[in-house]
Amino acid sequence: MALVVVALARGGSDTAAGAEKPDPGWCTPGTPRTALCPNGKVFVAKEYATHGDAFECINFATQADAQAVLRADPSDPNNLADEGGVACRGLPEPRDIEPVAGPARQAGCGPGDTRSALCPQPERSLDPRYFLQYGNDAYDCKDLASQADAQAVLRFQPADPNDLDGDGNGIACPDLPGPKDVKPVRRGTP
Repeated sequence: MALVVVALARGGSDTAAGAEKPDPGWCTPGTPRTALCPNGKVFVAKEYATHGDAFECINFATQADAQAVLRADPSDPNNLADEGGVACRGLPEPRDIEPVAGPARQAGCGPGDTRSALCPQPERSLDPRYFLQYGNDAYDCKDLASQADAQAVLRFQPADPNDLDGDGNGIACPDLPGPKDVKPVRRGTP
């Protein structure tokens, strides 16, 4: 039942895109911000970090809220973080994808992990799909090991859901270190 309510709270609506619906009646003033009451202004991350493995990504209104919980307790008792130290990448904005060191260090680099900023070894292979798995804008340039890797992700998905090519010139993350690949990608949908 709760999953259905959350799906309805998050899911499609007949309101105009971007229009914010008011919180349901059970969200009284002072109710903490959650997936069920996403417009509440109060959010106390420590409350989510003190109950052990009691919460999942679906409990949070935004990715930034989930990341705040991870920052409050980097041991990540709720298992919110991916191997990059970022919680719930698939949740809506606002976002905070600055990695939390604890979970990232604990995860380390496994033998099959794709090359990334956390596992930058050149002998590792790069799987561009890894950086597209959570949908729009889940990864930033700083998540990639090199400019050539960012360009490979852009080549794989020219629609650029991560906005790696902010100026639209077909070159992803020009400020990342080498190796470099500056052959422009034709932008748009594949």
